[in-house]
Amino acid sequence: MRLPFLLLLFAVGVPFIQADIRPNIVLFLTDDQDIFLDGMTPLTKTKKLLGEEGTTFENGFVTTPVCCPSRASLLTGKYLHNSGTFNNSVSGNCGGQSWIENGESNTFATALHAAGYRTMYAGKYMNQYGHRDAGGVEQVPVGWDVWNALVGNSIYYNYTLSMNGEPEKHGDNYEEDYLTDVIWRKADSFLGSWDKEAPFLMVLGTPASHAPFTPAPQYSQNYSDLVSPRIPSYNLPDTNSEKHWFMRFPPQELSEMARSEIDEVYRNRWRTLLSVDDLVGNTVHRVEQLGELENTYFVYMSDHGYHMGEFALSIDKRQPYEFDIRIPIIMRGPKIAKNVTSKVPALQIDIGPTFLEIAGLEAQDMDGMSLLNRNEEEREFLVEYSGEGGQGVHPDCSQWNTGDFSFCKPEFDCKCTDAKNNTYSCIRRLGEGLNTIYCMFEDDENFQEFYDIDQDPYQLSNDAYKRDVREDLELLVELSACHGSSCHKFNSRRTKLAGEYDAEHPLPVIEVV
Repeated sequence: MRLPFLLLLFAVGVPFIQADIRPNIVLFLTDDQDIFLDGMTPLTKTKKLLGEEGTTFENGFVTTPVCCPSRASLLTGKYLHNSGTFNNSVSGNCGGQSWIENGESNTFATALHAAGYRTMYAGKYMNQYGHRDAGGVEQVPVGWDVWNALVGNSIYYNYTLSMNGEPEKHGDNYEEDYLTDVIWRKADSFLGSWDKEAPFLMVLGTPASHAPFTPAPQYSQNYSDLVSPRIPSYNLPDTNSEKHWFMRFPPQELSEMARSEIDEVYRNRWRTLLSVDDLVGNTVHRVEQLGELENTYFVYMSDHGYHMGEFALSIDKRQPYEFDIRIPIIMRGPKIAKNVTSKVPALQIDIGPTFLEIAGLEAQDMDGMSLLNRNEEEREFLVEYSGEGGQGVHPDCSQWNTGDFSFCKPEFDCKCTDAKNNTYSCIRRLGEGLNTIYCMFEDDENFQEFYDIDQDPYQLSNDAYKRDVREDLELLVELSACHGSSCHKFNSRRTKLAGEYDAEHPLPVIEVV
């Protein structure tokens, strides 16, 4: 019998009545999918089935723009400084023992499973999952009834899945092995065996649109004339030292070969997303066949954004700029407004609290907030990143130098993005007349960056040394130590510049509004 239990009314002449059945939940999680550079364009089915039938959050953000820490924050509802997962290495707690013992036992899945939900996971989990020093393939996180997790990082062929702790090896045959399609077949099998005795939670983590950018054969020739967007920041060198040290080192301009390679990556990323669109369409229609469409919440999102040539950066993420921290978030469900675009700030740490509220549970010990019934368009939140350095990173990355080509081929003109010095904390502020980001970098300079996004949407000019940033710094320090409800900030303070920067008076007068 599905929970909540039947309500029996014993009044004469009144039969027993079944209480409202708790909704099912489906999460579609893509990898490296941007929104800033038109990354949702290929997903026509998704926009129709979820967007037109639900709400699109135009202010969707991640709080850490790299895979493993962002996924840890998604699952736990916690900022990086509370999740304990700092980068993509085991030593950075990407699937390490501390994550297994602490993180995995406190996710939205453990809460829903304990409350009676039937739970299923398929696809990419944490980058180091399945490796021997991260518990091995036999390590199945608590809270999941059906476990189909990818061993290691995103890939489309020649991989291993952990099937409830047993290895399932796949080769390079499209009909049998293309991972996005395999995820759909796992989902279909789960839904086919679902007995309707309990509501379900299903998480489908696709490899798209992550490297190696391998499209399904039927989509391999789509978008043949497409090139990456030539927005104002595209291939723009930092000749005036406007940005942190990493941005000032070579290459300062992308070669013609690099630009061509980036364009091909852009096309292939869109091509991989066409299979994701099929996954979404197939899943929604299968839920409809089960008669559960009106009792199911669907969420579509990415683990972070991506850049492709902006500021002469090649292909990667990890930066605190809009192209890396903005993500698509779409939600459809019984209590979600249809065909609506919302300005309410939505973070990946909000997904856990949202799922718990859907299930009728309280979100305890989570830094995020449920998106249900939210209408506040003001918010202050953190963006944090901890440069990896050390394990798995080229030795040159310990210096201010290039040389880490582990994530990208040399012809892309790569920079050493995971240098230890590429560590920062930012305060992102949204509200009426307020749309800013302030960042402090933990390098030898304690470099600062500030952008008014309304005035400078492409973040071309760093204003941190042209205005008073004391309030932003104060908020940054406060949120960097927050935990749970103390992380919920709604622009209680707001400043408006009353003067311009003056070398003799570096802190201009500010008016508190």
